[in-house]
Amino acid sequence: MSEFINSEVFTFILLPLFIFVARIIDVSLGTLRIIFVTKGMRHIAPLVGFVEVLIWIIAISRIMQNLDNWVCYVAYAAGFASGNFIGMLIEEKLAIGHEMVRVITRKDATNLINELREKGYGVTSVRAEGIDGEVAVIYLIVRRSMIKDVLSIINKNNPRALYTVEAIKYVNRDIFHKSEEERQRGWLMTRMSKNGRR
Repeated sequence: MSEFINSEVFTFILLPLFIFVARIIDVSLGTLRIIFVTKGMRHIAPLVGFVEVLIWIIAISRIMQNLDNWVCYVAYAAGFASGNFIGMLIEEKLAIGHEMVRVITRKDATNLINELREKGYGVTSVRAEGIDGEVAVIYLIVRRSMIKDVLSIINKNNPRALYTVEAIKYVNRDIFHKSEEERQRGWLMTRMSKNGRR
């Protein structure tokens, strides 16, 4: 066993590969931990932090035991860079939390508001005064996984509208978007009432 550990295959290939993978995992977990902290997820963030630091200690201890192995340094740095990228990809896929979309448009926003409401989004709209006259300001609070759908509706109805998307740390109630079942139920009730009138 000692012969294998001292071999060139272990020293210059397997050990750097282990350090590289360990850094990817611990940096990815670090990215997720920061997101969990900012979202107020106080129960899961410490657990992720524990695993993150444990993996980091294992990786750095292997570096300290092989200070004359420059391949480990490269693997450590490459794992750090890759971990940041992979962590962002994971976070994007998870789409944790909620965001507020603010839309400012000079064009009549009736169609935009109606379509958003038909899709089940809670919309708050106000009239405001801009530098060039009256504008409509629309606010929505949506889950991050729904942002692409909301932005596509905005761009379809008013591609010149100004919009911003802002992260929200905490939302007290999840009443601003109708579930698929509620939308289907509402659609059926509307159809039945129309048929009853006939």
